[in-house]
Amino acid sequence: MTTHEVFNQVPPLVGHDTAADPALLEGVEREGAAWALDEIHEVGRRAGTEEAREWGRLAERVPPRLHTHDRYGRRIDEVEYVPSYHRLMETAVSHGIHAAPWADDRPGAHVARAAKFYAWNVDAGHGCPISMTYAVVPALRANPELAARFEPLLTNRSYDFGLRDPATKSGLIAGMSMTEKQGGSDVRANTTTAAPQPDGTYRIVGHKWFTSAPMSDMFLTLAQAPGGLSCFLLPRVLPGGEPNPIRFLRLKDKLGNKSNASSEIEYDHAIGWLVGEEGKGVKTIVEMVNMTRLDCVIGSASGMRTALVQATHHAQHRSAFGKHLLDQPLMRNVLADLAIESEAATTAMMRLAGANDRAIHGDEGEAALRRLALAATKYYVCKRGPAVAGEALECLGGNGYIEDFDLARIYRELPLLSIWEGSGNVAALDALRAIGREPLALDAFFAEAELAAGTDQRYDDAVSALKKELTSFDDIELRARRIVEQIAVVFQAGLLLRFAPSAVSDAFCASRLSRDWGSAFGTLPAGLDLAPILDRAAPSF
Repeated sequence: MTTHEVFNQVPPLVGHDTAADPALLEGVEREGAAWALDEIHEVGRRAGTEEAREWGRLAERVPPRLHTHDRYGRRIDEVEYVPSYHRLMETAVSHGIHAAPWADDRPGAHVARAAKFYAWNVDAGHGCPISMTYAVVPALRANPELAARFEPLLTNRSYDFGLRDPATKSGLIAGMSMTEKQGGSDVRANTTTAAPQPDGTYRIVGHKWFTSAPMSDMFLTLAQAPGGLSCFLLPRVLPGGEPNPIRFLRLKDKLGNKSNASSEIEYDHAIGWLVGEEGKGVKTIVEMVNMTRLDCVIGSASGMRTALVQATHHAQHRSAFGKHLLDQPLMRNVLADLAIESEAATTAMMRLAGANDRAIHGDEGEAALRRLALAATKYYVCKRGPAVAGEALECLGGNGYIEDFDLARIYRELPLLSIWEGSGNVAALDALRAIGREPLALDAFFAEAELAAGTDQRYDDAVSALKKELTSFDDIELRARRIVEQIAVVFQAGLLLRFAPSAVSDAFCASRLSRDWGSAFGTLPAGLDLAPILDRAAPSF
């Protein structure tokens, strides 16, 4: 006998295009990558399939396993992944979401890659090696010989998994191995050593506290050489096929994604090649840091958008007190508020992707804007992500708290992006460093802000308040977070006033600039036009 009937449950969100985001698509066109729209939509439609969502679910539910030795007792230091993880990697690489833009001279190639990374949102874990492979290339160019040797394989759209001599593979994945247990963000405190050898290589000895994607083909690492902290490239397998002595001690039990292995490793006299000059390790990896910081912004914006879409989809189909949740005034306020936050993050992300693309092609003004705006946006957007995910989860009620539903995974993952590549204090202080040491960066920021001047008095007042905040450098470190938040919000507001529908920019200025806003989402002031905002939240449903 049937004891209950299942009704008023929300259908699975599959069969949609994750790239169908007006803020994303408008940004793609605006930043010069309209030529890539077909592939961006192809990635989005793939991400929205039931099959791809299942790949992500299985990769999370069956995490990687570490095998330090084979059954005969030989040291192997391998990590085993489920097949679904490899399908995710294969799809990302085949669509050029890894390092492919570095081999593409078309204007907008890096913008297109950012949009595809944003749309391919089925699993955050495998995005880590994809992001690292992208970021390694500009650092590797500090050694032209190594770049000529490996860059064609790093940029090739072929995922070739397995430990073999890199020269025998059709494509390579790269990782980073920087953090040590005593240093964290203070990489100058690293104790790993690099001893030069007669053949021009170095022998690397030391312990690394956090090395993600340990089955990558090669790693960039920092170690203390005779000339100071230096950058090195270490392959997992040496030319000729001999394993490099890189020992895996354990996999980390992380709060967030489980699909990507993060490991603690030791270099046991491992062989590395110098990248850049001895003693210039931090300088060598600066451009790499820019790339991974941008990916933190992309990942946060994508996570916000995914959370918003999940919450809106739920509200469209779930009824309470005689009406769909989407028709309840307070729920509409919550969803509209989330939509504003999401659109602001996506619009800023696309502007930064465009600045990054043009900086790579030699535009010094765009490089100066990226220097400050990226650090500030990384600080702010990556902090807003977990708050958005928490509120979106609450829209689903108890279902949102269950691991069977996607929001639980998003909620666990988003705090990582505020930590990776410089946690809040590091990002905020880096933005202040740009202001103090690189005046062109601040000039470029205010030149960008000036493009929206006169469009809204609230915005003009916010720009004036920011300038006033910067007139005094007394206690500036103490005020760092306050200042950098103002920079990020002014940056977002200016972009929304120029490019977003008036309903979106008006609501943003009323709440984020005029502070007619509570301390939680869903506290937008009365009198705003929420319908156009909600239409952009889920246009394909």
